[in-house]
Amino acid sequence: MSSDMYQSSSVVAYAPASSANLSVGFDVLGAALAPVDGSLLGDRVQVKAADVPFALSSVGRYAHKLPADPKKNILHDCWLAYGEALEKRGLGLKPLEMVLEKNLPVGSGLGSSACSVVAALEGLNAFHGAPLNEHDLLLLMGEMEGKISGSVHYDNVAPCYLGGMQLVLEEHGVISQGIPVFEQWYWVVCYPGTVVSTAAARAILPAQYRRQDCLTYGRRLAAFVHASYTGQEGLAASVLKDVIAEPYRSALIEGFAEVRAQAAQNGALATGISGSGPSVFVVMKDLAQAERMKDWMDAHFVQNEDGFARVCKLDMAGARVTGSEL
Repeated sequence: MSSDMYQSSSVVAYAPASSANLSVGFDVLGAALAPVDGSLLGDRVQVKAADVPFALSSVGRYAHKLPADPKKNILHDCWLAYGEALEKRGLGLKPLEMVLEKNLPVGSGLGSSACSVVAALEGLNAFHGAPLNEHDLLLLMGEMEGKISGSVHYDNVAPCYLGGMQLVLEEHGVISQGIPVFEQWYWVVCYPGTVVSTAAARAILPAQYRRQDCLTYGRRLAAFVHASYTGQEGLAASVLKDVIAEPYRSALIEGFAEVRAQAAQNGALATGISGSGPSVFVVMKDLAQAERMKDWMDAHFVQNEDGFARVCKLDMAGARVTGSEL
């Protein structure tokens, strides 16, 4: 982005939902999601000029799930951290107001916190004329996400910000890189409306793993990445299996076994837990089958009015400025 691209008194940034781990890539794989019906599945943040140094409000379907005190909202932390980043460059924050449109449920396994962080920092950067580059912004996003989850993980923020499917590297100065995707795949994602905290989902995992499980994990992840680059769809689908988290976390998700069985009967390529749950994903090649699976999950896996199911492709664009008004 050029620094003069968004010299505006108001910008709105959108960040898509994401699914981390994808069964085969615990903590190192993630993908951004885009519903096939054209709707937006993610958070939006408006940053606009104000008469006070900082103001924050929240709207949207899941705004009532956020802290009442604005200073306990992660967007307040994003504003402070972004201001510090500007100071290091000899720049200053403009007086501004932020409005968070919270469209993703908290603790859903769909990258809700990453969504808010990415949309906030993308919006702040655009509002100030984009002084931070992509790498610096991604580092900041990881830091802010870490404040919520307890440690820095890029498997949600990287795809949410950059789009597509991201392989988290954190080696040789590279945080993550996109890998090729199978464009013909449909990702049916469903949030049942219940909550599994990231902390609880991590606590249920064993402190140590058997050597065989470690070898299986490494082999399958390597096979999936190789298959993605060489276009071997069957091989890629066959290794979308989880030996690290799902054997333990599936016990936290009521109805998961039934989802897996139903998906298999309907020709699914793979089924898994999205992030730390309770959302799940099912990969299918046929749109009609994917729609039927979505309807089944709406009827049998969704437990309350907070839940939903969507048929998605992967969102290749990632975070972006979508206009000036919510």
